[in-house]
Amino acid sequence: MTHLLTVDFLRECFWELKRDKAPGLDGVTVKEYEANLGENLKDLVDRLKAWRYRPQPVRRVYIPKPNGKKRPLGIPAPAVEDKIVQMALKKILEAIFEVDFLDVSFGFCPNRSCHDALDVVDKVIMTRPVNYIVDMDIEKFFDTVDHKWLMRCLEQRIKDPNLLRLIVRFLKAGVLEKGKYYQIDKGTPQGGILSPILANIYLHYILDLWFERVIKRQTIGFTQLVRYADDFVGFFQIAKEANAFGRKLRESIPKKGDLDVYSTNK
Repeated sequence: MTHLLTVDFLRECFWELKRDKAPGLDGVTVKEYEANLGENLKDLVDRLKAWRYRPQPVRRVYIPKPNGKKRPLGIPAPAVEDKIVQMALKKILEAIFEVDFLDVSFGFCPNRSCHDALDVVDKVIMTRPVNYIVDMDIEKFFDTVDHKWLMRCLEQRIKDPNLLRLIVRFLKAGVLEKGKYYQIDKGTPQGGILSPILANIYLHYILDLWFERVIKRQTIGFTQLVRYADDFVGFFQIAKEANAFGRKLRESIPKKGDLDVYSTNK
């Protein structure tokens, strides 16, 4: 599938980049890259084909949270060409996986928003036999996504080792924090172009399909899931089933290695 990464396709991706962003670690701005766009993209494609292209580390900063803690934020794709390749991978992954995503997912999906999710939440509460709501947020989700589990999810629909290898290079690019480089073996840095679709793919297999094919089949009363990125709510008619869902979710988080990847095609 890496044959899709042509000069013409990457040029389309380039024009979708935001023009007012600060330069990356290489000091090159979007405007400067555009000045010699054709040759720059040709060189990028040549390096991609020869496997000489390696993404630059992500610059990590910390922003304050309302509770007084700080949340790590990855400055999106530090180099212009990293942004271009991430945009290309995002488009390819969306074309493959968006058709599989369940209707319960609303975050970072084309033509879907938080308002759409809230409308569904309102409709479920007002029209269905809901007595209990399990409201959950996966703590430090973007920083703790297990790379091995994520690759297992991607492999459900992608068999091209070259495309998978390129995604791994982005995951393993590392971070720069206060001028010091750190290797990472987990997480998808928040703020990156590629991170939202990777997060949705991961949670589609790990959470959405699990809820649909395991939790729903084990319940007697009404159940429903609504998810926006890593924030989600489960609706239940029966108290013991709501409590059981909370327990099973905590026990089955993939970092413990005991939760299967549920295939869309099962």
